[in-house]
Amino acid sequence: MDVLAIVDVQNDFVTGTLGTKEAEAIIEPLINKINSFDGIVLLTKDTHDKNYLSTQEGRKLPVEHCIKGTPGWEIDSRVMEAIKKKGLDYEIFEKDTFGSLSLGEHIVKLHNEGKVKRIEFAGLCTDICVISNALLVKAMLPEVPIRVDASCCAGVTPESHEAALIAMKSCQIEII
Repeated sequence: MDVLAIVDVQNDFVTGTLGTKEAEAIIEPLINKINSFDGIVLLTKDTHDKNYLSTQEGRKLPVEHCIKGTPGWEIDSRVMEAIKKKGLDYEIFEKDTFGSLSLGEHIVKLHNEGKVKRIEFAGLCTDICVISNALLVKAMLPEVPIRVDASCCAGVTPESHEAALIAMKSCQIEII
């Protein structure tokens, strides 16, 4: 079975405090991917508390975002609607850092149960959380094919998006 890992496609990254036109532009291709996908969908949610600005990340990126329980923390409703309409099994993993160990451990568990043929990543931001999660899973399952759909990802900038794709390709992650 295939796994589609959708990273941090949350309102704050699409249309909210850290939203970009590039992030908005991936929603339609991502919905098309979901509509043609048959497998397990795993989603991550960047999750911060109200004390975000006092954390290391908050001091380096002093923009409150993805505060648990706020509208900006929610996954884009168009994406969730597509997953539910298609009737796909899905699970959501909250994470307070760039890479999700819980997501990686869950994918390893699915693999050990014989349920993973291939893993595909999509989401936001290519150069922060997508690359972190793709490399984390690649380190945990080096023989499982992993790919990233560049048309369903956006970075902080177009240049950093391209740099992240190059870095992942260097680590034997297929870029489609």
